[in-house]
Amino acid sequence: MRGLWRTERELRGEGFLRIAGVDEAGRGPIAGPVVAAAAVFADGCRLPGLADSKLLKPEERERLFELIREKAVCVAVGTVDAQTVDRLNILGATHLAMREAIGGLQPAPDFVLVDGRGLPGTSVPQRAVVGGDRTCACIAAASIVAKVTRDRIMLGLDRTYPGYGFAQHKGYGTRKHLARLIELGPCPEHRSSFKPVRAARQGSLHLEGAP
Repeated sequence: MRGLWRTERELRGEGFLRIAGVDEAGRGPIAGPVVAAAAVFADGCRLPGLADSKLLKPEERERLFELIREKAVCVAVGTVDAQTVDRLNILGATHLAMREAIGGLQPAPDFVLVDGRGLPGTSVPQRAVVGGDRTCACIAAASIVAKVTRDRIMLGLDRTYPGYGFAQHKGYGTRKHLARLIELGPCPEHRSSFKPVRAARQGSLHLEGAP
C-alpha cells in the first residue's frame, strides 16, 4: 500500500499539490461508452484494499468506489458514447473522455498521472505511466471509479435493450453476446466501427473461435 503512493509523494516533493490520476474503462467492448475517471487525494490519505480495478471482485470495487468518493479531494468522470467512438475511433474517444474527466475536477489539478502512454490536448503537466493502475494510487482509484461507473451504465443499458446480456458481459464480445448480436442485430449502443458489429450488420458474423 505504501508503495502505491510513492509517485505522488515524489511529485509533492517537487512542489505539486493537486496530483490527479486518470484512467479509463471500456476500450475493448463492442458496445457501450468509454468512461474515464480522474481523482485527486490529499497527502496522507489512506484507502485500505486499493488495487487495480481488474484485480478486484465486484463487491470490493463497489466498497472502494464509495470510499474513494468519500476520501478524495475531488473526483470527476468523462463519458463518451458509442456513436462518438465510431466517429473519432477508440483512441480518440478515450482521450476525449480523459480530458473531460480532468476538466471536471474542482479544484483543478496541477499535475496529472495518466495510465498508458500520455494524453494529448491538455495543458496540465503530465506523466504517462504504463501499468499505472498497479503502481500509482491515484490511477488505481481512477480505474475503480471508471469501471464501477461504466458497469452501472451497462446495467441501465441492459434494461433499455434487453436480450443482449449487457448486465453480464458489460458489452464485451463474449460468445453469448455475439450469438445475440447475430440473432437480434446491433442496437444503437453497439460500436459500428468494431469488426464484429460491422460483420453482424453485413450478415457475416460467425461464432467460430469466440470466447
